Amino acid sequence: MRGEATFLHVDLDAFFASVEQLADPALRGRPVVVGGLGSRGVVAAASYEARRYGIHSAMPMARARRACPDAVFRAPRLDAYQSASRAVMGILRSVTPLVEPVSLDEAFLDVAPVGRLHGGGPDVAASIRDRVRRETGLTASVGVATTKLVAKLASDLAKPDGLLVVEPGTELEVLHPLPVERLWGVGPATRRRLARFGVRTVGDLAALPEATLVGALGPSLGRHLHALAWNRDDRGVEPERDVRSIGHEETFPVDVADPAVLAAEAGRLADLVAGRLRAAGRAGRTVQLKVRFGDFRTITRSSTLPEPTDLAVEVARTARRLLDAVDVRQGVRLLGVTVQQLAEPAAVQGRLDLGGDPGEAAQRWGAVERAVDAVRDRFGVDAVGPARLTRDGVLRVRRDGSPWGPGEGGPA
Repeated sequence: MRGEATFLHVDLDAFFASVEQLADPALRGRPVVVGGLGSRGVVAAASYEARRYGIHSAMPMARARRACPDAVFRAPRLDAYQSASRAVMGILRSVTPLVEPVSLDEAFLDVAPVGRLHGGGPDVAASIRDRVRRETGLTASVGVATTKLVAKLASDLAKPDGLLVVEPGTELEVLHPLPVERLWGVGPATRRRLARFGVRTVGDLAALPEATLVGALGPSLGRHLHALAWNRDDRGVEPERDVRSIGHEETFPVDVADPAVLAAEAGRLADLVAGRLRAAGRAGRTVQLKVRFGDFRTITRSSTLPEPTDLAVEVARTARRLLDAVDVRQGVRLLGVTVQQLAEPAAVQGRLDLGGDPGEAAQRWGAVERAVDAVRDRFGVDAVGPARLTRDGVLRVRRDGSPWGPGEGGPA
């Protein structure tokens, strides 16, 4: 723990919904819900106007519609959210190089190296909130503290559109009254185990001897939670977090048993994943397919390539080959494609059996897909794509609420 409050946690308020309200001024002040619009969809984000009706993330969309039938329901637009996130992260990195993105809408900062230049943690936090509002139109809640743990909790307590500075020496006054599940590592199962010892708050947890927690939870988790309960958190900001995998999965409105439809979906998911690989400057060797059946039984299948790749054509081919070995007759509820074992892309990746020299083929496909990236960056993710992604003359890079029907074609 530091002697000064120089850790910041910046969290954008109701991020997806706020981006939608910025894009359409008619939505401002109205309840907006972003998520899957099908019968099995879930809420990804809700504006604060929608939260007044009890709507929250991970809630089934059908329940959200019942809670507020007059809300505006929108499908997610990942390209718009990524663009807004890049703008905010650019602001943060202009303040300090020590920025650790946690997700699209939140990041940790360490401003100790630049504190004297900008006036200290609280002043930096106020400046960041002002710049984010002026330059992007979004609002951010910021927590400032001597550890990452308390900075994160402070930003949560400051929401919405607030700033909370936890002064050195006052951390336990903020930390101990909070519910124990606010600590990293306390999920539903751990919370139930702790309840047997009468633990409801972080303070209750701190009052237990470390040996008791180790006996109840095991050495690693027991010591970890005991340390956090006393604000012993020596983690620093990691500006270059090692992303281990990039993937995308979707739940279908109805179970799908047609192999051709599922192969089309696998190709479409591969196209999205490969684009994110290239955007992150990564390539991967292992392609993993995830299949969840109608009875919620879930399996994964994977294949490791000879060389790392960031090409959609190769990720799709591998995913479809894995899918061919799965019996899908009972119906598939969810399909996912993930690329693992990531590294920086080599000059020539993969071994594409497309005729001629494999290296030249990979280079040609790489050039094509990078050109597609450039068009999508400028005009949107569904501005261009493979011809097989069209249906009724409309490009379907992102699913519109229903899978491809029999005979309607699908992604390459």
